[in-house]
Amino acid sequence: MAIPLAASDYWQTQSTSILSSIGNTPLFRLERIGAQYPGIEIYVKAEFMNPGGSVKDRPALNMILDGERTGKLTKDRILLDSTSGNTGIAYAMICAAKGYKVKLCLPRNASEERKRILNAFGVDVVLTDPGEGSDGAIRKCREIYHADPDTYYYPDQYSNPANWKAHFETTGPELIRQTEGRITHFISAMGTSGTFVGTSRLLKRDIPGIACISAQPATGFHGLEGLKHMPTAIVPAIYDPTLADENMWLETEDAYHMVRLLAKEEGMLVGISAGGNVVAAVKLARRLHKEGRKAVIVTVLCDGAAKYLSDPFWDQQSPEDYAI
Repeated sequence: MAIPLAASDYWQTQSTSILSSIGNTPLFRLERIGAQYPGIEIYVKAEFMNPGGSVKDRPALNMILDGERTGKLTKDRILLDSTSGNTGIAYAMICAAKGYKVKLCLPRNASEERKRILNAFGVDVVLTDPGEGSDGAIRKCREIYHADPDTYYYPDQYSNPANWKAHFETTGPELIRQTEGRITHFISAMGTSGTFVGTSRLLKRDIPGIACISAQPATGFHGLEGLKHMPTAIVPAIYDPTLADENMWLETEDAYHMVRLLAKEEGMLVGISAGGNVVAAVKLARRLHKEGRKAVIVTVLCDGAAKYLSDPFWDQQSPEDYAI
């Protein structure tokens, strides 16, 4: 049975609704991958166990509820936003349960699984130039909205404070409770930056001395779907660079390797950004171990692997050849 989240009215959904199962995801320790770093505990937040399959269920629900509270979202309006996939799926799932129509701008090179899932939920999908990535989807979405603003509710996940507040109200308190306040380091890669910003703000408020570490793709041209290279991308309005005590740069191939390693060594079948997060966590663990320090490191498994199984990286180099 899910433990009620204290802090926020917006999570008080009907107990019989699928929406009541958003949040309160498990925290697992990486037993085998982390075993080579005695004194360092590495934990992963299993956000793929949300009903929509990703961490984006949390902000999507909060942005929809905020739209309802403010009167911007009604049955006469269509929810419109840009997405790389996961937030769109979360919108689609929640709106299907609530009876709203959804229109989404999505890069054409998003995985086929994501497109099929959105189609199954009845979403009107506008495919955008793959060369422009998530930024191209943002630009197209703004164009559609400004041409007919009365037709749409445009939550704008990259600019909406309800995005990061979902993690401030839920993800952060859950991590403190699940680690019994022992967490010393929090790491998260960034797309909208909502997970990192909201969770870090709460942890820095409540855990003295905690280190919050952001992660980004190393270049603007990368295969880390959903993540942003902030120096070359449209920077989300909710992003706060002052929160990060450190930033780690991620290589696409390292994330691919880690996804395969997590499946074979930990029994966790997760997505690419989740692999990137664990790469960063393991690099940190390795460094702290060399320094003779103890730590409780927590990162996020953003989504599961089901949306990526058609990607060719599964058939590439074996995890046995990989050393981080």
